[in-house]
Amino acid sequence: MKLEDHPTVQRIRLKTLPSIRPRTESPDAGWLKQLVLDAGADDVGFVEIGRPALDDQRQDILKVFPHTRTLISFVVRMNREAIRTPQRSVSNLEFHHSGDEVNDIARSVVQTLEGRGIRAMNPAMGFPMEMDRFPGKVWVVSHKPVAVAAGLGMMGIHRNVIHPKFGNFILLGTILLDAEISESSRQIDYNPCLECKLCVAACPVGAISPDGDFNGSACYTHNYREFMGGFTDWVEQVAESKNARDYRSRVSDAESASMWQSLSYGANYKAAYCLAVCPAGEDVIGPYLADKKSHLKDVVKPLQEKVETVYVTRNSDAEDHVAKRFPHKKFKHVGNSLRPNTVEAFLTGMPRMFQPGKSAGLNATFHFTFTGHERRQCTVAIQHQKINVKEGHVGQPDLHIAADSQTWIGFLRKERNVVWALVRRKIRLEGSLKLLVAFGKCFPQ
Repeated sequence: MKLEDHPTVQRIRLKTLPSIRPRTESPDAGWLKQLVLDAGADDVGFVEIGRPALDDQRQDILKVFPHTRTLISFVVRMNREAIRTPQRSVSNLEFHHSGDEVNDIARSVVQTLEGRGIRAMNPAMGFPMEMDRFPGKVWVVSHKPVAVAAGLGMMGIHRNVIHPKFGNFILLGTILLDAEISESSRQIDYNPCLECKLCVAACPVGAISPDGDFNGSACYTHNYREFMGGFTDWVEQVAESKNARDYRSRVSDAESASMWQSLSYGANYKAAYCLAVCPAGEDVIGPYLADKKSHLKDVVKPLQEKVETVYVTRNSDAEDHVAKRFPHKKFKHVGNSLRPNTVEAFLTGMPRMFQPGKSAGLNATFHFTFTGHERRQCTVAIQHQKINVKEGHVGQPDLHIAADSQTWIGFLRKERNVVWALVRRKIRLEGSLKLLVAFGKCFPQ
């Protein structure tokens, strides 16, 4: 049968109206907002793809959906008391149920838009993600910067978006839209974060610093223990165990049961205490203002006093924090499997893995020259317990490290011996070896 003789083709040819909405027609912002609210969202905002606030996100967004012209950002409220309780099973039920709700809303909106001839895509709220890119950027769209640009809140010092009304008890969703709309949203003109530092006080691993710094590695290792890297570490414990008794000496029965539960019902957060204690937001702040002592007694103290296992990497700032701040909590050394597999992953991951406390007393500039498969030059400056990574060679180095890129990655992944690499001149140093050792202590694994 010829294509033109096919019944479907003939029916399409007979239609007088186009099957796709003309690009010149812009959906009304009011209609679109109501559509999302009717689907179950609690607030909605719109951001045009060209907004400067999305400059560092645009390339990734367009890779996902090249037709994106507008992003719809929306929030779904979570039940506050479920997040505040020390019983993490209750909290995780709320996280998972609300996450499913976000995905259902986005899918429903996209379905309606497609029915009107408007192309749209709904990336997942959280999981599933693009795990083939792990440990790089596995998420499809960064919901937080989109929500901020859409006027749905601002980032607090705990690195969560705080909605002006609902506080941080929200989950975020994003829809990519192939259409311009009649009116976009603007950022709010203040930060709802109270800078009360309760999140600093409650975090079991000290990931949130009073001065605004964030130790992403510490948060990831404990709170996300049963996600990605933590699961990989658990599998390695299974593989390395000689027998059942050896496995039980490495992993307790409770930990095995917890991992089973995560595999069966969805990976569970170990903390998220920063969300639990945050009093920001118009719907949330009243009781806190009326009686701060009661908020500390009823919400913050139970989380601080909870007896639990806290997962840390050996010789990390988090290990020191637990021992000093929460001596009644038991810490356990684990791997987080945040092993770089490329030089790019090494460079982008350094600020997240950096341990300020372990860098005390180190003030040095490191030049890296990578050869072989990945050719790259960069400068890493560690000064006053801060790290700065720049492209190219900047300034005078205290240590110059020239390395074959694959050998260096193998060294970081503990698959290559550094002594062997130095003897074979796969890694070459111009400067003191002690500086390389000091550099390594800033990134414990």
